[in-house]
Amino acid sequence: MVLIDTHAHLEDIKDLDGALKRARKAKVLAVITVGSDYETSLWALRNSGEHSSGLRVYPALGIHPWSASSINAKDLDALLELMHKNVEGYVAVGEVGLDYWYRDVRRNPEGRELQKTIFKEMLRIAVEYGKPVSIHSRGAWRDCLELVVESRVESAVFHWFSGPRDVLDEIIDRGYYISATPAAAYSKEHRSAVKNAPLENIVLETDSPVSYKGEVAEPAHVTRTLKAVAQLKGLEEPYIEEKTTENARKLFRI
Repeated sequence: MVLIDTHAHLEDIKDLDGALKRARKAKVLAVITVGSDYETSLWALRNSGEHSSGLRVYPALGIHPWSASSINAKDLDALLELMHKNVEGYVAVGEVGLDYWYRDVRRNPEGRELQKTIFKEMLRIAVEYGKPVSIHSRGAWRDCLELVVESRVESAVFHWFSGPRDVLDEIIDRGYYISATPAAAYSKEHRSAVKNAPLENIVLETDSPVSYKGEVAEPAHVTRTLKAVAQLKGLEEPYIEEKTTENARKLFRI
């Protein structure tokens, strides 16, 4: 059996070569590195392929909601052109979505609308090119789901989902996925989502190099996600490994 880290920001990892070697030793077969803007999406494209360790890096291209307020028309056009010219070169549109978590965003209708405008454009690209979408939805779970449904997106994963049960149930009913992170070991909301989602709708990730309880993550830590999911589900780790890897292959067609 092998593991797939379905969501990481490899451009931000220090000693990336060493991190990928450690991941391969931990039975990680592949990592999907997600873009946050034009520059990181371009990095993802240029640094994809097979690593010397035997691990394969797949790119996803997109604009993170945190980047929506700062991206200019030139960079947006450049990203859209990049996505158009490299349709066969990336496996997903992501990381894209909405984030209302911070008070200044919640109180700023213009900021929320700008995020929605960018997100809708990314969803349009995903539908046009038949790509799955990796979605950031923190604090905006219902709005994200509604826009995905309105856009008629066929395949999507709600990254690090920690939203309410009614939104989770609809995500599952529509055949979408959620991703589990190492936070499934301790985060109440995230643990609830992972526990209540069917295994058939879960993939594993690390969101590297984000920190969990003060420790910076790297792709090898997807084994910690595996352990947390197995404990929540009351199932053996090899079974979780097999099923979530199958899910990732199906979702991203890799």
